[in-house]
Amino acid sequence: MIQEEKAFEPSHYQAGPVHGLLNEFEPGTRTLPAGSRIDPRFRALPTDIVLDKDVAVTLRDGVTIRVDVLRPAGTEKVPVIVAWSPYGKNHGTAPSVLGLFTMLGIDNGALSGLQKFEGPDPAYWCAQGYAVCNPDPRGIANSEGDSAMFGRQEGEDCHDLIEWLAVQDWCNGKVAMSGTSYLAIAQWFTAAEQPPHLAAINPWEGLSDVYRDLVLRGGMPDTGFAERLQKQSYEGNNLREDILTEVERHPLVDDLWEDKTPRFERITVPAYVVASYSNTLHTVGTFRGWRRIASEDKWLRIHNTQEWPDYYDEEHVEDLRRFFDHYLKGEDNGWERTPRVRYSLLDLEGGDRVDQAADAFPPADVTCTKYYLDGRSRTLTTAQPPEGAQAAYAAEAKPGLASFVAGFSEETTLVGYPKARLWVEAEGADDMDLFVLVQKLDRHGTPLQQFTVPGRSAMLQDLTEHGASVLRYKGSNGRLRVSARHLDKNLTTDAVPAHSFDRVEKLSPGEVVEVEIDLSPVGLVFYPGEQLRLVVSARNALGGLMPMTRDYVPRNSGKHVIHTGGDRASYLQLPVKSA
Repeated sequence: MIQEEKAFEPSHYQAGPVHGLLNEFEPGTRTLPAGSRIDPRFRALPTDIVLDKDVAVTLRDGVTIRVDVLRPAGTEKVPVIVAWSPYGKNHGTAPSVLGLFTMLGIDNGALSGLQKFEGPDPAYWCAQGYAVCNPDPRGIANSEGDSAMFGRQEGEDCHDLIEWLAVQDWCNGKVAMSGTSYLAIAQWFTAAEQPPHLAAINPWEGLSDVYRDLVLRGGMPDTGFAERLQKQSYEGNNLREDILTEVERHPLVDDLWEDKTPRFERITVPAYVVASYSNTLHTVGTFRGWRRIASEDKWLRIHNTQEWPDYYDEEHVEDLRRFFDHYLKGEDNGWERTPRVRYSLLDLEGGDRVDQAADAFPPADVTCTKYYLDGRSRTLTTAQPPEGAQAAYAAEAKPGLASFVAGFSEETTLVGYPKARLWVEAEGADDMDLFVLVQKLDRHGTPLQQFTVPGRSAMLQDLTEHGASVLRYKGSNGRLRVSARHLDKNLTTDAVPAHSFDRVEKLSPGEVVEVEIDLSPVGLVFYPGEQLRLVVSARNALGGLMPMTRDYVPRNSGKHVIHTGGDRASYLQLPVKSA
């Protein structure tokens, strides 16, 4: 059984200011009057809100969890939006969150303070005729049981909560889910359980495969952010799942990790998915989820910033309301005529284009084009070099990389999924950790980057110089441990390779192998005179995912050799849009 394969460690929860306002255990119902503020730092409530606090909900196995429900005053039955995560029902007002948002230039005062961290603001939604449910999942705060970190257990628990909410006397029987990051991830698992009263989901950037996106990306045990997540987020009075120990005990994909991969084929509910190109934690998983879910009614919007300012932007909140109004209230508001895909194009020079309409991603006029590596000239060219050559670097010395460039004489737009197919060899080692980055260079050859949050402070510059990669976009990236190169034939496509991660295939001395590395989706414009640079490296140039998150140290030694041209024609495949 999966439960027997999981690892756990003790957890201890104690209520206090660290968890935010209104975090004391106080079961009961009260009304928060219009015009009031829960704290002077937050916006006034636009309407009376009924707060049902610390309500007991019993799950199918007898475990009782506690939830807060915030709903409009009055007798009209309303739909409800669930914000499922282990961060605490009131963590949106925790000092750590307020400080983070301030540092990033996000206005805390634009919200009411009733929202869960990364979740919908009840002040807005109650005024629009919706309730919001902020649960503490099993094992969190005052909820019973041992915590579950991602997976089918959470999906089943949220299924039970949805069905409980749907029959409350204030509910119209329609339930939705919304939120970013963990609140998005939970939606994949919950929707796969097919709760009858779940009417729509809104995953707003979140990974969709715990093994491939979080703890063993590219087959490498990169657990810095998972460590932070486990130690700082999962607090209760029983046991919490120990995903770090699980990584050590289960280095390959097995039943434990399959349980932490959503059953996408079972997700049929209407979905409004929001993604970006720049979130090094969430981008690949969000696009994967959108591609693989079975929903006939699904929409994708790709924005050009970071998920938090995008999620709370007034225009985008209104856009989401149109989606929910259509599916939860039955309004004939024209939502179904919304383009199935709205994507952005970055130029990293202040001229981003947003809300580009398409029927699919990539758009129909995109062609996968091979740019071949030439080890002699260190260039990328659409013509395959007839003769073989090599580019090599010492894996433990600086610079520890090899790069190749291509210039553009006319405006060129990339939209879709890049990948690298490389012929590689390790001299003096039996494995290789490879990191790939596609950069845009300006007319002078300088790499271009772009902050994804409003803040531009010196501290933010420091944090993102080599780390906090979700906050500064430096280009499309990917990684692969060469011994994990085996492809999953059922999931791999020409545009997006997918690895099985179920075996280890070490290299023999002198062995040259072909590897495919999936890179994060891209929407990028190059102007005449600008260049694209492909970097293949022995270390991760982007650093850790979030501020103060431990970086991964690769297991590299010896020399990395990239073979190019002839019968070992390595190439970068790019999605080129027709002019």
